[in-house]
Amino acid sequence: MFLIGCHLSMANGFVQMGKDALSIGANVFQFFSRNPRGGKAKPIDPKDVEQFLEMCDEHQFGPLLAHAPYTLNGCSADPKIREFATATMRDDLERMEHTPGNLYNFHPGSHVGQGIEAGIEMIVKMLNEIMFSDQRTTVLLETMAGKGSEVGSRFEELRQIIDGVTLAEKLGVCLDTCHVNDAGYDVVNDLDGVLAEFDKVIGLSRLKAIHLNDSMNPLGARKDRHAVIGGGHLGVEALARVINHPLLRALPFYLETPNELPGYGKEIKLLKEFRKE
Repeated sequence: MFLIGCHLSMANGFVQMGKDALSIGANVFQFFSRNPRGGKAKPIDPKDVEQFLEMCDEHQFGPLLAHAPYTLNGCSADPKIREFATATMRDDLERMEHTPGNLYNFHPGSHVGQGIEAGIEMIVKMLNEIMFSDQRTTVLLETMAGKGSEVGSRFEELRQIIDGVTLAEKLGVCLDTCHVNDAGYDVVNDLDGVLAEFDKVIGLSRLKAIHLNDSMNPLGARKDRHAVIGGGHLGVEALARVINHPLLRALPFYLETPNELPGYGKEIKLLKEFRKE
């Protein structure tokens, strides 16, 4: 089954997101765990969750991907910012237990001049504080573009984080096609080589999801500007190779392109045309 979807708004609850996904031909979707700028999360409605889980069974939805707010930084130089990130992500993981067996994705953070090693140390410390032995959610580290002082633009950095986490069996990776391109991994001309390197450094068994995005910037730009499918430097043909690659095709694909619902629907339709079954 081709698991393809996009980013949806949680403003009106899980059931509405499920309906929105079905309306554009999606069978997976991503949503922010709370306001993208952080802050208090909307209370979980048990009836909404119950109806949504029934909808998932009926329509064979793939895994949900909750995305932590972009503003969280577990390796900030400011202790208060680190504490806020830790508290927010701890709360998110507890809330995720209402929809067990799904995915929670976050940007590792920016070390803001403290150095990569210090940043990795802080991220590991945070994860060891918030993850718990009976959690049923897989936490995903996202591959980053490398802008500023971001941690996670190199596979080796993600490996270091994984190696430091006690409950590493509950960790995975989300590969973002725009980000890895901007970080210097040539998914257009050498997808096999990129995946071989990922497997060597991290292990393909850790790869749990793909953010499928085109990039406004060329290889190695380290800028992180997403483009619509076919509207950037990666192009439709390269992204078609991603969704059809034998090592990737069984994974869920989530669009984060600059679109509203109708635009996502067009991209999903286009990608389905390129999918080889």
